Amino acid sequence: MNLLNKKDYNLYSNFLNTLAKDLNKFYFSKLNKTFMISNKLKGKGYDPVTSADKAFEKFIRLKIKKKFPSHQVIGEEFGHKKSTSDYTWVIDPIDGTRSFVIGNPTWSNLISLNFKGIPVVGLANFPILNKYYLNFDNKNSFVFEKGKKRKISVSKNIPFSQIKVSGAFHGAISLKQQMRIPKVLKLMQFPTADALSYSHLCEGKIDVVFQATNKIWDIHPLMPIIKAAGGIVTTWDNRDAVNAGSILVSSNQTIHNKMLKLLKPVSNEKENSVLLYK
Repeated sequence: MNLLNKKDYNLYSNFLNTLAKDLNKFYFSKLNKTFMISNKLKGKGYDPVTSADKAFEKFIRLKIKKKFPSHQVIGEEFGHKKSTSDYTWVIDPIDGTRSFVIGNPTWSNLISLNFKGIPVVGLANFPILNKYYLNFDNKNSFVFEKGKKRKISVSKNIPFSQIKVSGAFHGAISLKQQMRIPKVLKLMQFPTADALSYSHLCEGKIDVVFQATNKIWDIHPLMPIIKAAGGIVTTWDNRDAVNAGSILVSSNQTIHNKMLKLLKPVSNEKENSVLLYK
């Protein structure tokens, strides 16, 4: 379903294309230094947030406000700026803050534009890797790497016996619960690398990615990129991924259906969804 016309797609994808470059300049000029860390969970677990997370989100919000002042904005760190607009920007200023804190290069800036609640344009920007992923409509996703632009697509016609699977439970599924899905555990031969794993699926490097407890800002920016690259994305219980929660992404519907069946024993576990607007 094409929710935007060509002119609108060009407007918003070009904005994000420029923003990716601005974010990299901002990081290397202002944020590539010592940062402050605090724990959102205050001793009841570990969910770090840094001064860089907050600085990135303020920077992104300012860019959106200058270009699209009437639009709504939802960000992980500073909440929901409401308006009557049908357009909403969803921001994860640093996806993979744990990776950021320990110096892994797989963290990213994730931003989506939603129209009437549906993600239509997405950006996954990886400053340290000098690459970013962006869709320009509902059928064309690209990776921009070291100044070069390349169209990307999920792997085609790969047999289920040869799929590469990356998965993470993020502590949401106990060891006892994991024992209900032995075939899934056996298939998990590749570690997840934050949003980079979903991005690699869009390039055909991985065939399945699943993760528990995604928030809307973790998955909304990736959904348009995944779909435009030919991928399938739902929750583990086959609901629309716009609801967030536990997410499954596959390179085609046949593989997706088989993975849904394998995940079914744990698909009804309590979801950690975040629905901030209708």
